Amino acid sequence: MRVMVFVKATPESEADVMPGSELLEAMGKYNEELVDAGIMQSGGGLKPSSQAKRVAFDGMARTVIDGPFAETKELVAGYAIWEVRDMDEAVAWVKRSPDPMFGESVIEIRPIFEMSDFAETMTPEAEAIHNRVRDKEEGR
Repeated sequence: MRVMVFVKATPESEADVMPGSELLEAMGKYNEELVDAGIMQSGGGLKPSSQAKRVAFDGMARTVIDGPFAETKELVAGYAIWEVRDMDEAVAWVKRSPDPMFGESVIEIRPIFEMSDFAETMTPEAEAIHNRVRDKEEGR
C-alpha cells in the first residue's frame, strides 16, 4: 500500500527557521534507511506558506489567494510517499524518525487511493485515460 507522510508545520517552520546541521544529518540518515529498505519513493521539505498560493474553486470561478495562511497546525512542512505492507509498518517507521521540528511536532500518515478503490464506478474509458497518465508519469 502507498501512503503519504505529512510533516506538519510549526510556528518555527512557518517563520522559515532552518534546521541545524545535526538535524539535517539525522534526517538524511533516516531517509537513507527508508530508501535502502525500499520504503521511500519520494519526499521533500516545503517552504513556508508565506511563499505559497492557493487557488479556490467555485464552479467555473478561480480565485488566487496569497500566503501566508493561518492555522499553522493545519499546514504541511514536508512530505514523503512510501510503499509499505500496511499502516502498522508505516507507523513503525514514523516512530523511528528523528523529531523533524524544534520541539513538539506531528507527522500524519494517509493512505493513497489506488485505481482499484474506484472499481465500482470506473468506466473503461476513464480507466484508459488514467492508465495513459500513469504510463506517461512512469516514462518521464
